[in-house]
Amino acid sequence: MKIKILLADDHKIIREGLRALIEKQSDMEVAAEAQDGLETVKLALKLSPDIVIMDIGMPGMNGIDATRQIVAEAHNIKVIALSMHSDRRFVLQMLKAGASGYLLKDSAFEELVVAIHTIMTKQPYLSPRVTDVVVKEYLHNLSKNESTVFSILTAREREVLQLLAEGKSTKQIALVLNISVKTIETHRQQVMEKVGVHSIAELTKYAIREGLTSLDD
Repeated sequence: MKIKILLADDHKIIREGLRALIEKQSDMEVAAEAQDGLETVKLALKLSPDIVIMDIGMPGMNGIDATRQIVAEAHNIKVIALSMHSDRRFVLQMLKAGASGYLLKDSAFEELVVAIHTIMTKQPYLSPRVTDVVVKEYLHNLSKNESTVFSILTAREREVLQLLAEGKSTKQIALVLNISVKTIETHRQQVMEKVGVHSIAELTKYAIREGLTSLDD
């Protein structure tokens, strides 16, 4: 069975070009074309294509809101954004709206084919430049909002925590790190206060949860 595709773009020449290229693929067919967001939503819900290739800047209703509406009403339909915008605002809003993929219009057609096949296997697809935007945003939010063992504890405190979690005694840790027992005890107390636990057992659970050590080691 061929992959049914709905093309949504307000530029006729873009739609025609995509249609010609897609219909050369033996496993794909263009179910319909739409030139604005409202028409895209209407056709998507009526025809239930496998994939909507969605422009962002369209009249009537933009591609982000059209995507949000389609995904909310028809979970089986996947949306690939095909846009000239690599700006983080467009990328992130489109992904938040429920798009499964995001490609830039200067991508080669072969990449769109790869994206379609990837998304049909229920995997997301992002152009390399778009991936870079998403990763940078994730790292920005991670450093700003999310507390992890790497943001809460110093490198030395992490060393002490890992060795404690691995069952080493205070004296053994002092020998391994070549510092005094008193210093180890101070680090242990600081770690407990920072992560909000009150026993070695809880510290061990925390270290495992944060990936510093594992039960298999």
